[in-house]
Amino acid sequence: MRIGELAARAGTTTRALRYYESRGLLTARRTENGYRAYDEEDLRLLQQIRTLQDFGFELEETRPFVECLRAGHPAGDTCPASLAVYRRKLAELDGLIGQLSAVRDQVGAQLARAELEAGSREPRCEMTGE
Repeated sequence: MRIGELAARAGTTTRALRYYESRGLLTARRTENGYRAYDEEDLRLLQQIRTLQDFGFELEETRPFVECLRAGHPAGDTCPASLAVYRRKLAELDGLIGQLSAVRDQVGAQLARAELEAGSREPRCEMTGE
């Protein structure tokens, strides 16, 4: 298949495909007239890349998964390098969850303080000033 068809089937752009190619994540074969040619395996690689990026993985973090697929592993995530990336990403996500939890606690404390302070004052209508 040609680059436009691959892009459409993968839900991306031809520009993105050329970028992936420049980064060594995708390899195009050339037809006799110089057009890029791809096959179903290339679509599978792209789907893996896109799925991981949807999960928040940086493009370079997808490389071990692509290499694992190219090595013949059906899932692309069973190789040691892929597993290491999963572990790093989980640790990163755990850290972010911890940070968000701390911020949530602070916002909750601020809300509780503000509600107490607002409850100790006489209610006033902001529209009429009364």
